[in-house]
Amino acid sequence: MDFEHVTFDLPHGTFHALQGGDPTGQPTIFLHGFPDHPPTAKAFLAELGRQGRYVLAPWLRGYAPSPTAGPFDFASLTSDVIALIEQWSPQRQVDLIGHDWGAFITYDTTVTAPERIKRAVTLAIPHPLTFIGRPRPAQLRRSWYMAFFQLPGSGMIARARDFALIDRLWRQWSPSLTLDPALHAELHEHLGASFPAPLKYYRAMTRLGMLKAARRLSHPITVPLLHIHGADDDCILPPNVDDRRRYAAPHVRAVVPDLGHFLHIEAPEAIAERIATWVASGSLDPRGETNPTAVQNPKG
Repeated sequence: MDFEHVTFDLPHGTFHALQGGDPTGQPTIFLHGFPDHPPTAKAFLAELGRQGRYVLAPWLRGYAPSPTAGPFDFASLTSDVIALIEQWSPQRQVDLIGHDWGAFITYDTTVTAPERIKRAVTLAIPHPLTFIGRPRPAQLRRSWYMAFFQLPGSGMIARARDFALIDRLWRQWSPSLTLDPALHAELHEHLGASFPAPLKYYRAMTRLGMLKAARRLSHPITVPLLHIHGADDDCILPPNVDDRRRYAAPHVRAVVPDLGHFLHIEAPEAIAERIATWVASGSLDPRGETNPTAVQNPKG
């Protein structure tokens, strides 16, 4: 499936995106994470398009060719997405799918502008208050890079030797994934034009904007939401607590075996199919049974 490169003039500047699929289908926006950008997800986006969706995948603030200037607090990042939704799909609610930082933004968008979201899917990141509420020692060890990125000079180290540290994170977080060489080279090119802006997401975590976001996220999510997590994710551990109080709408959680942090790149067809099953039945159970608070681990 072919995707066209499109631009949107938003309040923060000109944002770039990939667009494809059926223009009459369900509008669906995919938000990438760190250290990533839309082209690595083309196979996944194509699967969404084959489901009959109309798909848009923007480069987020901080990622060239979209604006690389801050600020990078949650409210600012979410405002970009809401402005994009209003311009791209003014008449119809969108399905919002987010991975990693895109998932954080997805959670925030569901509580900031729920009237614009029909359904939400988050990949690899549990609810932010679940994530920070009870940090496990194993998670703290995996989150070393968040503290490292606070240090002066960390951006220079991260891009040294052709982004050797970034490549290490990819290998660690998704042990079974080998990125296509052409996609790998394109990613390095875009990161080179973006750095150190992507690191500033992490630096903004320690500032007042994070506290304000936590207050917003303390309100239950009123949008139906599916969370999918790779069992082999070595970046963010799958949630092990019952977080149903975070949701006032149907919520399904799925932990998928043999996949890591970049699960939508590792298994684009399988992840797209799980989303389609949830949309059709309200659950991931092949019998169509709805169990909105269960952790489901379907084989596929």
